[in-house]
Amino acid sequence: MHPGQQHVATPPLGVHVTPDGITVAVAAPRADAVDLCLLDDDGTGGLTERRVELRGPSFGVWWARVPGVRPGQRYGFRVHGSWNPARGLLHNPAKLLVDPYARGLAGTFDHAPQAYGYVAQGVPGSVSGDAAGAADPRDSAPHVPHSVVVDVAAVRERTPDPAANRPAVAWSDTVLYEAHVRGLTMLHPGVPDELRGTYRGLAHPAVVEHLVRLGVTTVELLPVHAAVDEPHLVAKGLTNYWGYNTLGYFVPDARLATAAARDAGPGAVLAEVREAVHALHEAGIEVVLDVVYNHTCEAGADGPTLSWRGLDNVGYYLHDGGSPARLFDTTGCGNTLDFRRPRVVQLALDSLRYWADVVGVDGFRFDLAVTLGRSWDGFDPHHPFLVTLQADPSLANLKMIAEPWDLGPGGWQTGGFPAPFAEWNDRFRGAVRQFWLSDVAGLQAGHLPHEGVGDMATRLAGSADLFGHSDPPLLRGPVASINFVTAHDGFTLRDLVTYDDKHNEANGEHGRDGTSDNRSWNHGLEGDGLVGLADTVRREQLRRRSMRNLLATTVLAAGTPMITAGDEFGRSQGGNNNAYCQDNPVSWVSWDLAPWQRDLLEHTRTLLALRRDNPALRVDAFYRGRPLPGDEPTQPDLSWFDAAGEPLTRDDWQDPSLRTLQMLRRTPVEGSEHVLVAFNGTLHPVELRLAGEGNTDRSFRRVWTSLGDAMPASQRVEREPGDFVVLDALSFVVYLAAPRG
Repeated sequence: MHPGQQHVATPPLGVHVTPDGITVAVAAPRADAVDLCLLDDDGTGGLTERRVELRGPSFGVWWARVPGVRPGQRYGFRVHGSWNPARGLLHNPAKLLVDPYARGLAGTFDHAPQAYGYVAQGVPGSVSGDAAGAADPRDSAPHVPHSVVVDVAAVRERTPDPAANRPAVAWSDTVLYEAHVRGLTMLHPGVPDELRGTYRGLAHPAVVEHLVRLGVTTVELLPVHAAVDEPHLVAKGLTNYWGYNTLGYFVPDARLATAAARDAGPGAVLAEVREAVHALHEAGIEVVLDVVYNHTCEAGADGPTLSWRGLDNVGYYLHDGGSPARLFDTTGCGNTLDFRRPRVVQLALDSLRYWADVVGVDGFRFDLAVTLGRSWDGFDPHHPFLVTLQADPSLANLKMIAEPWDLGPGGWQTGGFPAPFAEWNDRFRGAVRQFWLSDVAGLQAGHLPHEGVGDMATRLAGSADLFGHSDPPLLRGPVASINFVTAHDGFTLRDLVTYDDKHNEANGEHGRDGTSDNRSWNHGLEGDGLVGLADTVRREQLRRRSMRNLLATTVLAAGTPMITAGDEFGRSQGGNNNAYCQDNPVSWVSWDLAPWQRDLLEHTRTLLALRRDNPALRVDAFYRGRPLPGDEPTQPDLSWFDAAGEPLTRDDWQDPSLRTLQMLRRTPVEGSEHVLVAFNGTLHPVELRLAGEGNTDRSFRRVWTSLGDAMPASQRVEREPGDFVVLDALSFVVYLAAPRG
C-alpha cells in the first residue's frame, strides 16, 4: 500500500464547480504527491502560480475541495514521484500537466524543448535528446496549454438542449456525410465571413439547406476534440488539419469556434457546439463525431510530456512488457492507450457520456477501433469497453461506428465487432473501385479483369459474408456495413477518376505518405487535360460517367451509404490522397461549381431520393434467397440475372469475363415497387433482356441512368419484363417495377 493511501470516497475525476469553489480529482496511482496549480497572469506577460497539495491517494486518486476558485480559472497538475524511464516511470514536477478531464483549455503548445520530460534541446518542431536520460528541471508552464475551469451546468442552462431533439434516424434510413467543420464551411458563399470554418458556420441555414436538399441524414464530423500539431508539421509550417492528435477528450477544439467565442473563453466555445448540434437536429440531421481514443498527442517515447505521460505513463499507455519498458504501438502514432486498464476504459466512457449528454451528439465513429477492444490476448469482441457501449444508458441507443482495423497483430477485424456496431467496410471500397476503375483500366490495356461480378454482387447485397456472423446469426443486418468508396483519407471521388498515382508533394514527405493502393483510373491522362480538345472532351465524359457509377453503387447497395463532403459535386484535391496537413483550398470544399458539377450534384440528389422513397433499397435484414411474405412462391427476395435475363449459374459466378449483371430486389411493403439495377462493366454496349419475363403483374420504368445528364421525369421509359434494351459500355441503370394499375 502507498504510505499515504486513504481508502475514502473521492469527488468525480476532473474539476467541477460547486457553490463555494471547486472539487478536483486526478488519477496518478504511482505518484508520491500531486499539486493542483492555479495559474494567473502576473501583469508583465509571465505567470503566477498558487499550489494546492492534493489529498490521497485513494485507489490511486488524488483530490481536494478548494474554495474560492471560479469558472475561467486556469490550472494544471504537477506530479511528484519516481523518474525511472527503464521502468516506464516518468514523473517530473517541473512539467505542468493538462487535466485529462478538463472541460476547457487555454493557450497553445509551442513545441519548445522545455515541454519534454527529459533533457532536450533544439527549436520548436526539431527537438532531440535522450528520452531514457535525466529528468529535465525546466518549467514547462509557459510552453503548454492550461486547463480551464468551466461551469458546464451554467452553459446548459443558457443554451437549448441538443439531447432533447435528437432526430433518432433509423439505421435503414441513414445516409452518412463525412465532413470537416472547417473544410465544409470555409469557402461557402452563403456563410458570413466571421462564421466560416466554425461550428456556427456548420449550422448556418445555407449549409443546412444543402444537406437537407442533398438527402443526407447524418453528418459524421472529423475530430472536434482539442488537438495539437505534431512537431514534424510545425517544422514545415503545416498543421494537423484533420485533428487526429487529441489533447482534450472533453474539450471542443477552440480553433473551430468563432473569434468571439474564443475571446469569451471555453464556456462560450462549448455553448457554440451545443447550439450547432441543436440547430442540425431541428433540421432532422444527426451529428456523429469521429473520436480518437486509440492514442494521444504525446507521441512516442521521445515525445512531449503534456498530460497522461506525466500522470501515469505505465497505466495509460500500452507497453510491450520488456525491460527496459518500451511503448507498444498499434496505431502508427507512437503510443497506444491501454484498454486493458480500467482507468483508460473509464476515461473513454466518461468522455463519450459527456458528449452524448451535454453536447447531445447522436453517435460516434471510433478511429482504429480494434485498439479499443484489445485485451491481454489480442482483440476481443466481448471486451468490457465494447460491452459497456451496448449497455450504458447514455450510449446504448446512439449510433456506434467502428473503423475495424489498427496496425497491431490481428489488426484487420472487419465484420468482427458486436451488435449494434456498424463498421466501415473496406472490402466494399476495394471491390467497387476494382470493378469500375482498375479492372477497366486493365481491360483497356488488354489484360484480363481481376475478377467478374462475384465480389461486386456480394457488396451490393449487403456483405453478409462479413457481417452475417453473429450470435444469433444474421443479427446485425446489412445496415452494419458502412458502404463507401471515398473517405477523408484517400482520393476524392473526382481524383479517383483523374489520377493513377498520389500527388502528395505539398505534404513534404517526398511521397512516402498516403496509400499506394488506390485502385484508381486516370482514364488515359494523369490530371486534367486541355479544355476543348476532342479527346479531352471524350475523356471528361467518361470520367463523369465513372463518378456516377461509383456514386450509384454506393447509394443503392444494401447497407448504410457514406458520402464524403464535396464528392456530391466532384471536389478535387489535385491528387493528394493524404491531405491531413493541408488547411487550405486543397482540403476545403469549393462551392464554385462548373455546369458538370451542378449536374453531378443533381444526380446525387436523385440517387438519394430513390433510396429514400423505395423500401426495396432500405433493408434491415439480410437477403435469404426466399420468397417474401405474400409474394409468389417462386420469387425470392433477391435475384441475379445475366444479360440474357437468365439466372446466374455457379460457373457464371466464377467467370472473370462476366461483367454485366442484373439485380432484382423485391420489397414486402404493400404497394411499393421492386427495384431492378443493371450494370455493364465492359468496354462495349451489351444487349440486355430485362429480367422477370412472365412476371405479368408488374412493368418496369427506367428512373435513372449513369449516361449523360440527370434524367427528367419525361425520359423515364416504360418497359416490360423480357424487353430488350441496349446497356451502354461502363454504365449503370435503375428500373422500378410497379404493380400494374
